[in-house]
Amino acid sequence: MKFAETPLKGAYLVDLDRLEDERGFFARSFCEKEFSAQGLASRFVQCNVSYSRRKGTLRGLHYQEEPRAEDKLVRCTMGAVYDVVVDIRQTSPTYLKWFGTEISAENRRAVFVPRGFAHGFQTLVDDSEVLYQMSEFFHPGSARGIRWDDPSLRITWPMRETILSEKDRSYPFIEKAGR
Repeated sequence: MKFAETPLKGAYLVDLDRLEDERGFFARSFCEKEFSAQGLASRFVQCNVSYSRRKGTLRGLHYQEEPRAEDKLVRCTMGAVYDVVVDIRQTSPTYLKWFGTEISAENRRAVFVPRGFAHGFQTLVDDSEVLYQMSEFFHPGSARGIRWDDPSLRITWPMRETILSEKDRSYPFIEKAGR
């Protein structure tokens, strides 16, 4: 695997190191030793799948608060999404900064989202599926979110037309989220 740190310290892009031949290729998508060597979470306790029928579906921005904050390894297994991470660690030099990148079934890129970051994505095509490996179990009492269109974040989403859940639509702006 190839690890590239994003402008947000602790968040990484993870690309496959392919071994190719006439059949196609083989690559590891996760290796505990390689993640540990990078200083990243290497224990995942839960995997989740998110499927979105329509282009423009936006999910997020989600996180779990301490003591159940979570690291995520996010990969698009079908279709394509614009994936966004937001640093919500109040003591961080990149507090309220965000990073976005396209991840897709075609580019096979993953994003490592460390604890203390909010995460969301917008589908770029119909029938998109995202796989999350989580370092913590989902805990409803710790689940939080901030508005995808928070003016203090100024996230540039690829599409104006969005399909949102009522829950995601009702999240507060970061200034009211208690962070």
